[in-house]
Amino acid sequence: MSIPIEEQVVERLIDQKLHISCAESCTGGLIAARIVNVANASRVLDVSFVTYANEAKEKYLGVSPDTIAAFDVVSEPVVAEMAKGVAKEAGSEVGIATSGVAGPSGGTDEIPVGTVCFGFYVNGKVTTYTMHFDGLSRNEVREKSTEYALATLLHLL
Repeated sequence: MSIPIEEQVVERLIDQKLHISCAESCTGGLIAARIVNVANASRVLDVSFVTYANEAKEKYLGVSPDTIAAFDVVSEPVVAEMAKGVAKEAGSEVGIATSGVAGPSGGTDEIPVGTVCFGFYVNGKVTTYTMHFDGLSRNEVREKSTEYALATLLHLL
């Protein structure tokens, strides 16, 4: 039986003596919840934010309204600021951020339903990615996004 991805992430964070914080929009706390499923999660997770509204991203994470205006809230520049901002606010070495369009509505030609941007802040380095989860339901997009975020974080650690 394979070890669940969230257990691998928690073990890696503990081994590296790192702390994580999450800034989630479209995933609505699912990443943090998956981490909390693991025994000893309290050794690595102190605080996370569900910043669904743009104003919350600005107030709690320090995302610039100019960045949102220039690139859209579902963009790599925004999740980069979210990931860095949550790590700074939480005092953690690792920050993870998501922003996307889970659907079934809200998509545009430029940013269709199923588009999710991911930001990772690890010891001062920010990495971003965009994924397209086409043809999935709202909750399937959220679940796939959570899986992708945890797998990518494990790779980056």
